[in-house]
Amino acid sequence: MDHIRLVQLQHRIIGRRVALVDEPRLRLLEEVTTVHGLALQAIELERSIAERSETLCSGESLEYDEIYSGTAEWRLLAPIDHRDPAHCLVSGTGLTHLGSAQSRHEMHEKAQAEGDELTDSMRIYMAGVEGGRPSAGKVGVQPEWFYKGQGTVVIAPGETLRVPPFSLGCGEEAEVAAAYLIGPGGQPVRLGFCNANEFSDHDLEARNYLYLAPSKLCDCSIGPELVIGGGFDNLEGRVTIQRNDRVHWSSEILSGEENMSHSLANLEHHLFKFHQHRTPGDVHIHFLGADQLSCRGGVRTAPGDVIEVAWEGLGRPLRNPVSFEHGSERLVQVEPL
Repeated sequence: MDHIRLVQLQHRIIGRRVALVDEPRLRLLEEVTTVHGLALQAIELERSIAERSETLCSGESLEYDEIYSGTAEWRLLAPIDHRDPAHCLVSGTGLTHLGSAQSRHEMHEKAQAEGDELTDSMRIYMAGVEGGRPSAGKVGVQPEWFYKGQGTVVIAPGETLRVPPFSLGCGEEAEVAAAYLIGPGGQPVRLGFCNANEFSDHDLEARNYLYLAPSKLCDCSIGPELVIGGGFDNLEGRVTIQRNDRVHWSSEILSGEENMSHSLANLEHHLFKFHQHRTPGDVHIHFLGADQLSCRGGVRTAPGDVIEVAWEGLGRPLRNPVSFEHGSERLVQVEPL
């Protein structure tokens, strides 16, 4: 098989299951209840995930439309996770696409003196253009890297992306995410790719570039499907913000190595060169960069907006509503023990 698509499901009585997408149905797998467990089995048996999935396919199947629309007793989960969210590290690489680099450059150039000098954002993007695609066996230039959170920050498809009271202005980042598992010997293996929305507080970052780190500590979402064995050369897609059942903003988006300043191999090297990122059994979800941002055109999300990210070849679109938590920021007090 060239590639397969997997989803993770939850039923309040039956529990969790993994299913193989066979439109318009989902074929349930036996023996395993998580993609993490399926991948560990494949490693142990020295088989690919696609081969193991076909072996475990049962005679049971479910209607995908009902589950996707939220009208079934089954609900979609993120297509990859870890039973202990502390062992799922969510991170990302920025400034890999010209569109995002230009957005960041415009955001930050206001903070520096007038002149032709490039911002740090454009410098790091240009460094990627010059050295982000090393020849085989060579190490390329270091990309931007950011920490997003543990597995608890990943919101399932269809669930709500929360904007906390202290946020200055959260918005979408339509990306492709790659999912990885660290094998028993500390060897990273790539499981696949999925639709992704790396939701971030762009207004906080715009206030001062040094606020980039906290601006990333927001909810995010991936899925609903994990594509196993698909390519990452050239991906086309669309991101849409719907408001009151109408399209409020939409843009075509591009990703894949042909549209990026870094090769996938270079991004992966610089993620996993750190020994703490190679703990056996851990899951990594890594966002690969955005092409277009609605905030660049002055768009701001509003309560009730629905954000849709759809990449060709990555299965059904990822859709999430947005909610704004009410009230003002509350002081978090630390008590002595």
